Amino acid sequence: MTHFRIDIRQRAEELLALYPRSRSAMLPLLHLAQEQDGYLSDEGIAEVAQLTGTTAADVRGTAAFYDMFHLEPVGKYVVGVCTNIACLLAGGEEMLEHASSTLGCAVGSTSPDGLFTLEETECLADCNIAPVVQVNHRYVRTTTPEAFDQLIDDLRAGKLEHDVPSHGTLIRVRRSGGLHASRAEIAAERLEAREAREARTPKETK
Repeated sequence: MTHFRIDIRQRAEELLALYPRSRSAMLPLLHLAQEQDGYLSDEGIAEVAQLTGTTAADVRGTAAFYDMFHLEPVGKYVVGVCTNIACLLAGGEEMLEHASSTLGCAVGSTSPDGLFTLEETECLADCNIAPVVQVNHRYVRTTTPEAFDQLIDDLRAGKLEHDVPSHGTLIRVRRSGGLHASRAEIAAERLEAREAREARTPKETK
C-alpha cells in the first residue's frame, strides 16, 4: 500500500531509475513527499525509506539537516523574512515584527487560520531589493509594510495561486528536458559500466 498519489509515485519511480543506488535519490524523493503533503509526514518518510532501502530514522535525520524540509505541519504559505545584514539595515527586523502582527502569529509558528507559517531566514540572495520576503521560496519583493499587507490579502483571496503554489511545490510544470531515458536503456548502460569496471579490476589470486 503506497502513501504517494499515483502521479507522485510515478515520478518517484522515474527518479529512482536515474540513480545507480536508490539511497542517492533520497533528497528529490523527500521533495516529492513534501509536495504531496505540504510537509514530511510520518507516512511520507516511511515511503521514502521503503523506496531507498533505508530506515525512517535515516530519512528523518537527513531531512532535519535541510531548512527547506519541514517535519511538522506548516501553513499553505510559508513566509520567510530575511534579517541578515543587508536586510537588517533596510528594516528586516521591523518587517518581521510587522509580519508577525499582520499574520497574528509568532515567528516559527502558524497563523490561527492555518494559512501562514512565519519564518526568520538567513540571506535569501536578493539583497538589492531589501528587506527580502519570500513565500514558498518565491520572491515576492514586498519591501514596505503596506506592500506586505496587500500581499497577504491577495494570498488569502487566491489571487496569486499561479505565482505562489502551495508549500512544497517546487515547480508547477514538469520540464520536458533534462535526464530522460527508458529503464531498459539505463539498466543496459549500468550493466555495461559494471562489466567494464570488473574487467579492469585485477582478479584476486590465492
